[in-house]
Amino acid sequence: MTLPLPARIVIPVANPATAEELVRLGGDLLEPRTGELTALGIVEVPEGMALSEGATRARHARRLLQRVLDFAPEGTPIHPIVRIGRHAAEGITEAAGELDADLIVFGWGGKASSTRDGLTAPFSSTIDEVMHEAPCDIAVVKQRGAQQIRRVMVPVRGGPHAELAMRFAGAIAARHGAELIALHVVPPGITIAVRAQAEKALAAFVRTHADVPAEMVVREAANVRNAILREADRADIVVMGAAAAPTSGEASSHLFGAMPEAIATRSKSTVIVVKTREAIGRQTFEQLAAHAETLAAADRAAEEARAVPTRVERWFGESNFHHSEFGDLRRLVQLKEKQGLTISLVLPTLNEEETIGPIVRRAIREMVGRVPLLDEILVIDSASTDRTREIAEAEGARVVQHPDVLARYGSFRGKGEALWKSLYETTGDIVVWADTDVRNWHPRMVYGTLGPLLHEPRLQYVKGYYQRPIVEDGILREGGGGRVTELVARPLINLFYPELSGFIQPLAGEYAGRRSILEQLSFFTGYAVEIGHLIDVAERAGLEGLGQVDLERRVHRNQELEGLSRMSFVILQAVMKRLEERRKARLFAELGSTMKLPRSGRGRLSLEVIELADLERPPMIRIPEYLERRRGGT
Repeated sequence: MTLPLPARIVIPVANPATAEELVRLGGDLLEPRTGELTALGIVEVPEGMALSEGATRARHARRLLQRVLDFAPEGTPIHPIVRIGRHAAEGITEAAGELDADLIVFGWGGKASSTRDGLTAPFSSTIDEVMHEAPCDIAVVKQRGAQQIRRVMVPVRGGPHAELAMRFAGAIAARHGAELIALHVVPPGITIAVRAQAEKALAAFVRTHADVPAEMVVREAANVRNAILREADRADIVVMGAAAAPTSGEASSHLFGAMPEAIATRSKSTVIVVKTREAIGRQTFEQLAAHAETLAAADRAAEEARAVPTRVERWFGESNFHHSEFGDLRRLVQLKEKQGLTISLVLPTLNEEETIGPIVRRAIREMVGRVPLLDEILVIDSASTDRTREIAEAEGARVVQHPDVLARYGSFRGKGEALWKSLYETTGDIVVWADTDVRNWHPRMVYGTLGPLLHEPRLQYVKGYYQRPIVEDGILREGGGGRVTELVARPLINLFYPELSGFIQPLAGEYAGRRSILEQLSFFTGYAVEIGHLIDVAERAGLEGLGQVDLERRVHRNQELEGLSRMSFVILQAVMKRLEERRKARLFAELGSTMKLPRSGRGRLSLEVIELADLERPPMIRIPEYLERRRGGT
């Protein structure tokens, strides 16, 4: 019985237009039912330039990578991701390690190039460098555009690389119902007994390393290369193992060995050359010296990645999306259905009669009627005293008042309380929250934060950001919004949570998350809910589990200065509370919960004392009613 096929395959894509054959072959080599492909785009940012400078190019690369999704065989999961790095090889190696990849599949254009250490790389400098640092097996494909695969040929010379080649060739043949040919070349003039021994050994090799029957061909030839090429021209695909041990003089110029590289270069068929990680070990002193600079660069990259500023810069470039990347709602529906996910949209309200009607109407029309992107829309109301609830219901939304939800636990005023209870009231695997005091509301407020979660499984939580003009004296002024963010939240984050300093608007009201992590979070009951979420998700999922998306422009109701002061107060409280919990130390002898507001006028001067403290709701996963509802599937 052969070893399992790769469960996770990474395919670096330099040109999506030529990636079809690579993706199809990757699907053929994948472990059935449980395997997944990753189409990897690498954005190189030169030394001396901040990694965050790659953000715009990363967005462009993601758009291009979307084209490869259609190439995957039916039923094969494929995820496009973009990584930013100083050098392509380092980015590929890091991504393969991060994804715990079993195999990297490269395409090869056929031209030799020079490595950074000055040597000649017969495949490419990137492949050459990845080969010496890869945490998994490698396959390099010399593409000839094989459309129909009827014959798959494996030249067998023995060794661990040949074992991998046979395993992969058998998988391709099985997927296409193709004929599998195992070729072994022996010297001319051998005796019948020696030939019989070779045939027996070949048969045993095939039985051990291929799950499908194979035609075994033994050829006598003085020139092994030419014999393989003759047989290769009769096949649609040739799968070869790298040379088991480079001969003297080969090591510095032939990464896979002279024979496989010559076959790949000269054959008219698609050729796949494979090399196992396990067999890469034995290198001469000259090889190690030649690649010392590459190894040192990898060490520098690893050290650089550990530094918080560099991690933030890399994250900013890789996880900074634009809503236009997800504007194809039918594509999002396909991804949702392929992953078996359901999606809930929650619209929190408090006296929003002026804006709630158009928001609900457009959400239902665009994301339920035209395409079935949303499985439910919930308006969770905080006891509005105007016509908010009536208008929302008339437009077709389900409306609940948060004081009526989980009533035995009581009710607190505040947006965070409403969001916590909305988690109980909804059923979606992904929950999207969007503010409703928005005058220029657009479906991008929903699909913008939802899109990255459907495209990148690593992401757990995505926040929106936007330009925030402010209305003063009836006049719309650009750039005046976000005062609490700039004066309070951003300085606090940079001081105490620098890993979150790349968030453009950490307090934004548009965000989406996976229920699997949301149900594990505590919820502050008021204004601090957003900053609390960011800190807590980063603790659980790491910075790599977070993303942000540009929603362009948002016009909403601005608060008066005193309201902003109250908001700032509770945000400060929440950050200090989390800081004490993280440091496991009491930083302040007493954390105030009252705010004193000076009042003056008509000869009077006084202080108004207001109790301001965001309470915390426990993770929803601890609520018995929630567990019962989830078990019941309602």
